[in-house]
Amino acid sequence: MAVVDLSGKVVVITGGARGLGAAAAQAVVDGGGRVLITDVLEAEGAETAAKLGDAARFLRHDVTSEADWQAALEYAVAEFGRLDGLVNNAGISTGQFLEHESVEHFRRVVEINLVGVFIGIKTAIPLLRANGGGSVVNISSAAGLTGLALTAGYGASKWGVRGLSKIGAVELAEAGIRVNSVHPGMTLTPMTAPVGIQAGEGNYPGAPLGRVGVPEEIAAAVVFLLSDAAGYVTGAELAVDGGWTAGLTVKYLTGQ
Repeated sequence: MAVVDLSGKVVVITGGARGLGAAAAQAVVDGGGRVLITDVLEAEGAETAAKLGDAARFLRHDVTSEADWQAALEYAVAEFGRLDGLVNNAGISTGQFLEHESVEHFRRVVEINLVGVFIGIKTAIPLLRANGGGSVVNISSAAGLTGLALTAGYGASKWGVRGLSKIGAVELAEAGIRVNSVHPGMTLTPMTAPVGIQAGEGNYPGAPLGRVGVPEEIAAAVVFLLSDAAGYVTGAELAVDGGWTAGLTVKYLTGQ
């Protein structure tokens, strides 16, 4: 996979212990950047950072906590001297039919997936502004581009991330801070593995490309948006979903 130039950049990635976050952290380091991985999964996060070497650090971080956010971003600056990018990747994906969804569960999903993103952006603004700008990449979902059954809290939170990203893009452009959202489709990660998806051609006929994604493909979109190559890109919503949100497949329509 092509390497995007992130030389000299320092990026914080939440939910970076495994899956999409770990792949994004690897891509940042491959591009010459340095990364602080944060997560509540301490053992896995520490292991991921160790594999990446001196260019990576790990810190336990609850994204719903303002104090944890402040500590995480201050730690990144203390370790690496600056902050250039933030990837709001931490999230949970569980749900059921709307009429059976509990208020307690709905609130928990929104608190992690949306409120956590809000706190992160808010906390990062002064540090990015001090650097003359930077890039915020918010991981939404294909479920944030269309209605998807069984995702009342998750889908609502990901639509919220999409909207919050556009608001941030408009408000922060004068500070040189770009804000974009990435919308992965079905991707093979530890979070999605329990539903039985499989990688490889033909294993996901609902998407025009006919397969599920892999974390590295999502990471490639993330590091592009973090890089100077995306210097004129802000307020965008980048679907990385094999065409799933583009429309129905020919196979679906014809039965062939």
